[in-house]
Amino acid sequence: MNGYVGKVLRVNLTDLTYKVEALDLEMAQKFIGGRGLGTKIFKDEVSADVDALSPENKLLVVTGPLTGTPTPTGGRYMVVTKSPLSDTIASSNSGGYWGAELKFAGYDVIILEGKADKPTYINIEDDKIDFRDAGHIWGKVVSETTDILEKEIPEKAKVMTIGPAGENLSMIAAIMNDKDRAAGRSGVGAVMGSKNLKAITVKGSSKPAIADEEGLKEVFKECLAKIKENGVTGQGLPTYGTAVLVNIINENGAFPTNNFQESYFDKAEDISGETMEEKFLIKRTACYRCPIACGRHVRIGDGEGGGPEYETIWAFGSDCGINDLDQIIKANHMCNEVGIDTISAGATLAAAMELYQRGYVKDEELEGLALKWGDAESIVEWMRKLGRAEGFGKKLAMGSYRLADSYGVADLSMSVKKLEIPAYDPRGIQGQGLQYATSNRGGCHVRGYLISPEILALPEKLDRFELEGKATWAKIFQDLTASIDSLGMCLFTSFALGAKEYADLVNAVCGTDHTADSVLEAGERIWNIERQFNLEAGVSPDQDKLPKRLLEEPIPEGPSKGWVHKLSDLLPEYYELRGWSKDGLPTKERLEKLGL
Repeated sequence: MNGYVGKVLRVNLTDLTYKVEALDLEMAQKFIGGRGLGTKIFKDEVSADVDALSPENKLLVVTGPLTGTPTPTGGRYMVVTKSPLSDTIASSNSGGYWGAELKFAGYDVIILEGKADKPTYINIEDDKIDFRDAGHIWGKVVSETTDILEKEIPEKAKVMTIGPAGENLSMIAAIMNDKDRAAGRSGVGAVMGSKNLKAITVKGSSKPAIADEEGLKEVFKECLAKIKENGVTGQGLPTYGTAVLVNIINENGAFPTNNFQESYFDKAEDISGETMEEKFLIKRTACYRCPIACGRHVRIGDGEGGGPEYETIWAFGSDCGINDLDQIIKANHMCNEVGIDTISAGATLAAAMELYQRGYVKDEELEGLALKWGDAESIVEWMRKLGRAEGFGKKLAMGSYRLADSYGVADLSMSVKKLEIPAYDPRGIQGQGLQYATSNRGGCHVRGYLISPEILALPEKLDRFELEGKATWAKIFQDLTASIDSLGMCLFTSFALGAKEYADLVNAVCGTDHTADSVLEAGERIWNIERQFNLEAGVSPDQDKLPKRLLEEPIPEGPSKGWVHKLSDLLPEYYELRGWSKDGLPTKERLEKLGL
């Protein structure tokens, strides 16, 4: 077997047993791996109406066929489950080194079932699996947990863990690995916490077999050249990290400010990638086999650690009216420590600030801690309270939709399907708005990154306000992204590579005969099975919408002044291109064509 290692580790946490099963290779190849394979297994095994935080929900950790192989960025893994935040299918992606190590240990998939009766962690050393008491690390932050476990496990083993937020079942809790890499979105950390599973440590000693090693060397060389020659992957991201986007998006008038009340931040330069590079950067960092190295290792107060991504800088920056990069970096670090999704956390804090601004949240609820636009000194403590479920932090831990809805104003949550929208105002980027509305996991930018053509001119420049053709672009980007997530590669490679290059890579590794068209078809198959699960879970097509503000309130100032999002003009064409009914339901004919 090539690429895949051929084994599934099925763990029953209720009785602390496990068994190793053979990978269904036909299924794996049909759904590629990672996100696609995980969704297929999950949908086959778990009822869509399951309570996401019950023992009956399952948590899958799934690698792709390129994870752990000598392919550029081949270190990704996916966490697949039902989201407690949105009730949609959750498939959260993480990098670092943990995913590759799982593959080296000989497993394509881990299926976690049931619930341990006390805090537990799992140690994996190739074919040796054991369950260990986690009472001594329950309640501890991610870095401390990792440091303690690294003394208990083999040298160079990798640690995946939840923080206090996952233990406290925060709807926006993440699963962390390598201290500062996150399977961040959709509340997957809460599912892990609901199972009393604190961590999984892994150490492997073998590498996946490669079908055509010489062929892979040639394809790798070609892909690497394209990555290095590309302005984004060869220059922008290596130099400034993802925060290179701060000034770019702001200059286009699509940098959401004060919970999307505005879309231009006049202090953006203070929190930009250029400023972080000048004042805080210690060194660049990279995930497994990554030639881009967009990670930032920065100064954090008197210490140092992983720096914030663009979306995190936005969430705690302009979205909260804050221009203090030092405090934003500290807030990001606190999120990593307690294990929460920085996008949802910052966006929920912004929603809370607007609730306070409009008089819904009262001073007596805040225990003396400020909740005002621009108050940078309070955000780190709010994140600590969120992670520990203390005071008003317990309300923040529900996410912005449930928070705003509890005050009777759900429209103040800037979310889709209860998942917070990230750092790009769709009123100023029409294709991206369509992608947000139709994303299978809610308000997510990495299900189809239309910022690439609409802002960065890759692979070509699109007018960001033009509607014509945007439904086609959204579908193509969504399908390609589903395949990239399933392969086990980083989405950032798609700035430089296309479907043909991904086909060439997987063919060299696995010995398959993919074409560019079949890669896109596999992505469409994955997109539709996710849609099927959501429909069965009660997530109806009428949730393919954007917050009322973005549809009705024009951007007040800046380069995108006067624009609202025109979703109603785009959605019918999108459904038609998908081969769905006018009501957004996959047709029998389209499902049969895709083998579903």
